[in-house]
Amino acid sequence: MIDTGSFLAIVFAAAVAGTIVAAAAPRIVIPVVVVELLLGILIGPHAADLAHVNRFTDFFGNLGLGMLFFFAGYEIDFEHIRGRALRLGMIGWAMSLAIAFGVGGLLAALGIVVSLLYTGSALATTAIGTLIPILRDEGELETRFGKYLLASGAAGEFGPILLITLVLSTTHPVEEAAILVAFVVLAVVTGIFAVRSVSRGWPVLERTFESSSQLPIRLAVVLIFALLTLAGHLGLDLLLGGFVAGLITRQALRDQELALFESKITAVGYGFLIPFFFITSGMKFDLPSLFESASALSKLPLFLGLFLLVRGAPAYLLYVGLFDTRDRTALAFYLSTELPLVVAITTVAVETGHMRVSTASALVGAAILSTLVYPLLAMRLRRGRVEQLGPDVEEATTDRASATA
Repeated sequence: MIDTGSFLAIVFAAAVAGTIVAAAAPRIVIPVVVVELLLGILIGPHAADLAHVNRFTDFFGNLGLGMLFFFAGYEIDFEHIRGRALRLGMIGWAMSLAIAFGVGGLLAALGIVVSLLYTGSALATTAIGTLIPILRDEGELETRFGKYLLASGAAGEFGPILLITLVLSTTHPVEEAAILVAFVVLAVVTGIFAVRSVSRGWPVLERTFESSSQLPIRLAVVLIFALLTLAGHLGLDLLLGGFVAGLITRQALRDQELALFESKITAVGYGFLIPFFFITSGMKFDLPSLFESASALSKLPLFLGLFLLVRGAPAYLLYVGLFDTRDRTALAFYLSTELPLVVAITTVAVETGHMRVSTASALVGAAILSTLVYPLLAMRLRRGRVEQLGPDVEEATTDRASATA
């Protein structure tokens, strides 16, 4: 049955969230995803009970999640982040994973959690897809700070996606690895075809931007949901499909005029589908299980602090010499923002019996709080410091020397 009441409540909540953010600006800068999460909790079954998560609403939430990861992949321009930024991002995530599994092992030994693997994996993520709209609104995507943040966030999101795909959600890692390789090969072939097709047919595509056919947008939507569907049918996580679709689209449109395309695909994603994911995430938040005992509730601040330790501490240490203390602190707060992958990992963990429901609720609750609090703190630290990306002569020289060697 189509739940039109819940659908209307979610759409209305999305409109209210946009109104609140628009009314508060420029006096108070509030990320719209924060308001969407709070409104989702408010209208959900554990609060006002105005809307419910069912197969109908969850379908649109999953579409929104796929679009969210499309934008995460789309915003990663490897020409922009290659070199030192990407190397440091990968090193930072490796450090985070080591810290996360160490902390997870300690928590498991103390009986606080069941599995160090699942808990540690959830701690070592970064919600770069969630941060993209915040960074875009703040003008950070083209700054030097944003370059290193995108590189670190990409590692902190793509690495956990591979963990989910190859380790956490399968009992046959060798088979899953083979399927993943096949998916990557097919994605590369699709990417090459897309790049060549766009380079030859861009004038035709460009002419349709102001017509009812909207061909570039339709083709982008086909690519996104085709890869989402393919990933799902292959037993891979749908997050991977959305992420790869974003990467392919970025490469296909690399030498084209992107402003008009980006404005239209952003309207489709952030204007309709992505709010569904954040609002339904708030609706799914299990408040009763979080408050069922003092120990369950105490895990929430514990995990919130561990996010900052696992993802923030390596960033704070790695970027000494590149950024001052204030910017490194802001970078640590941004990278400690977690949500979509925490939801995905805890869902798998509960279903397989590797995590208690109360622990999953505490992790998701901490992830929601990290999305509510950490970006606001980072934005405050970066206020007045957003500058255009300038040439980094020392870095460019180092990269050229490394390439020559």
